[in-house]
Amino acid sequence: MAQGALRRLARAGGRAILAVLLVLAAYPVAGWVGSTIPRGSGEKGQPGQVTIMVETNGTHTGVVVPVVNAVKDWRGTFPSATMPRRQDGRFPTHLGIGWGEREVFLTVSKWNDLKADTVLRIALDGGEPLMRVSPYVRPRPSASYRPVKISAANYRRLVARIEASLPPLTPGEQRQILRADYNADAYYPALGTYTLIQTCNSWVGDTLAAASIEMGLWTPFAGGVTKWIPVPGASADVAI
Repeated sequence: MAQGALRRLARAGGRAILAVLLVLAAYPVAGWVGSTIPRGSGEKGQPGQVTIMVETNGTHTGVVVPVVNAVKDWRGTFPSATMPRRQDGRFPTHLGIGWGEREVFLTVSKWNDLKADTVLRIALDGGEPLMRVSPYVRPRPSASYRPVKISAANYRRLVARIEASLPPLTPGEQRQILRADYNADAYYPALGTYTLIQTCNSWVGDTLAAASIEMGLWTPFAGGVTKWIPVPGASADVAI
């Protein structure tokens, strides 16, 4: 009886492993299809009052916003926005804002640092999220920093969407700043759960769509976000 139970258990384990492999094999295809289905009304006919950027390193994406303008002063939300940059002592003019998994953000500087058990944990159980805030000084438009002009009303919607991912503060409370050893970014506790469905890039896609920027329905990969945002021409510029 014990041997029969072991055989049944082995067969069940084999089926479970096969199911996981099939899901992982289908995941890139599902991500491509989901990112191709459009949502968001686009900015056609809207006045271009605020310039934001969509940043990408080919794997992660983020939203780049001016530190302060007539709509929003991010220094009241992120204490690091009031501080000089570690690398050159200059105060940031823009912030790159992204959402992602805590362990990956704080410990993984290169992909070969990513541990297999971390990937498995995120795939099976999800992960705790953080907000990453990168300090920039007048980033130049490029394939990695793609400008988008939106109306003030849609920028307010984008701001509201970002703030909805942050835990509320009590009066007088300041957000805790976390740091990684390998970069000058600041990290903040965030709401939600990082999963294979809700990734750093799908968060960016959702945030841009909330600001009426045309975007794919589900964007788990960086390419699913950036294919909706054109690479700027050589004469492109940034205005706060």
